[in-house]
Amino acid sequence: MQVNDVFNKAREVRPTAITGKETMDELVESAFPAFVGRQVRTAYHLMKRSVTDDNAVFLTMSGAMTPAGLHRSCLVPLIQRGLVDVLTTTGANLYHDAHRVIGHALREVAPDAGDTLLREARIIRIYDIGFDEQVLLDTDVLFARIIATEPFQKAMTTAEFHAELGKAMYAIEQQIGVDQPCLLSAAYQAGVPIFVGAPQDGSIFLNVVKLKALHGDAFKFSLDVARDVFQMAALQWGAQQERDTAIWILGGGVPKNYTLQGEPTLSQILGMEARGFDVDVQFCVDPVDNGALSSCPAGEGHTWGKVTAEAVATSSVYVHCDVTAVLPFLVHGMFAGGLQRPHRRYLDRLADFEKALSHDVEGVREKLLAELDADPIKRSSS
Repeated sequence: MQVNDVFNKAREVRPTAITGKETMDELVESAFPAFVGRQVRTAYHLMKRSVTDDNAVFLTMSGAMTPAGLHRSCLVPLIQRGLVDVLTTTGANLYHDAHRVIGHALREVAPDAGDTLLREARIIRIYDIGFDEQVLLDTDVLFARIIATEPFQKAMTTAEFHAELGKAMYAIEQQIGVDQPCLLSAAYQAGVPIFVGAPQDGSIFLNVVKLKALHGDAFKFSLDVARDVFQMAALQWGAQQERDTAIWILGGGVPKNYTLQGEPTLSQILGMEARGFDVDVQFCVDPVDNGALSSCPAGEGHTWGKVTAEAVATSSVYVHCDVTAVLPFLVHGMFAGGLQRPHRRYLDRLADFEKALSHDVEGVREKLLAELDADPIKRSSS
């Protein structure tokens, strides 16, 4: 097909006048024809398609999303409607979510209010969100008391760890009554596994440090990080055998990479024929020009085997924006359209996925061992 033919068949940039009566679907279709607006429109289409095509949806979330309340407006409702199957986030997002459960308030503050004065008043600031230092101290006690209990006295993956935390938080919520479950509790109830790629970089784990210092060897909790990575890879391997997979990336950072690295873990490390994610939707404020993982688009990810070639060509978008300014509109549009599906409950199937991948790796065991015996040093001829 000639370039002119393709061009002449392209959609015309001709928005209609906004009346105030439009649905979110109608508004996105009509009023978002170019620049970041079109990126938003494409993301909306791909997210809806991920659900209607029954893709396994892996969602990643970095940044200070729970202090900003994005989980209350968007993520918890997405989980409750069965639209998210796996979550990867930071320990901080799970920790800060617990403040509200135990009765503390996070308040809007001016980002230029004066940090020296805020420190004197023992008020902690996350850009334009503020809370009293006692909020942290009380939340530390909450998590320390939970993690000191018997169910945690063993080696665990982060998905297993957060499922136990979610179970405990759910019990607390049932006792005190809440208007909405926290993220840990909602994921536990829906069978959504929660992975954290850098658990030691967050206050929940700081309370593990406290308990280890206080109780020494009597405190038996530990994280099995090798099995954690294997479990994420096994989950993606199992999901790929059943359906296409989609990744929705809110921000960048460790959660993004920790999820995407499941694919090279399968292909480069374990010798599997993994195909990568079939849909790739990203929201991030970082410009795509400095090699940072946070701003790595789908095409660059494809060179690592993280995303399929078809996804790069037809099923991916990098939305250059602050996700908190956009996602509520898109979630509203999806819900207004009635999108909902049964919970896939991958949390209940983690052991089966691990067993299946272990069996498949055994099939290439000799090949992997032979590779370890080979000399990896390549000398330049120049």
